[in-house]
Amino acid sequence: MNEVKNRQAICSKPIVLIGMMGAGKSSLGLRLADALKLPFLDADAEIEKAAAMSIAEIFDQHGEVAFRDGERRVIKRLLDSEPMVLALGGGAFINDATRALVQEKALSIWLDVPLDELVRRVNKKPDKRPLLRGQNVEAKLTELMQIRAPIYGRATLKVDVGGGTHEAAIARLVSAIDAHYAA
Repeated sequence: MNEVKNRQAICSKPIVLIGMMGAGKSSLGLRLADALKLPFLDADAEIEKAAAMSIAEIFDQHGEVAFRDGERRVIKRLLDSEPMVLALGGGAFINDATRALVQEKALSIWLDVPLDELVRRVNKKPDKRPLLRGQNVEAKLTELMQIRAPIYGRATLKVDVGGGTHEAAIARLVSAIDAHYAA
């Protein structure tokens, strides 16, 4: 178990995980929440619950613009509640209004993973990702990374969570969060 030194500061506001699809925002978020003794929520699951349809269905029936608007509203509602670990969808932080909400109300952490590892992870469940349907996964992820990386770079913290075990990634995350609040 990772020792958390700055628990009071860490538990004072939400921690928001951002990054590319396949970076581990949901799987690591659940483990990070457990380590910090905070609730965990996945924004995509909350959006699906609010819309009573899957994200793929929202994209198909209403398009990406409508999805992003609903996404922003759900994230705002979540950030206005209790401290938690919140995993965002890969494109959420790209939206100016959503990013401003996150930066104002939470500690944002970019979960950085090398592109080749993202491709390997995403190829395990390509149908789960509406933006990848009918696409060359590596080419599309490369394109998205080029666009998104400079914006993800605006997150409060950047933590490399590629390679190794979930436990090693959580140790790096807890260490980075502790160091941030100790500064």
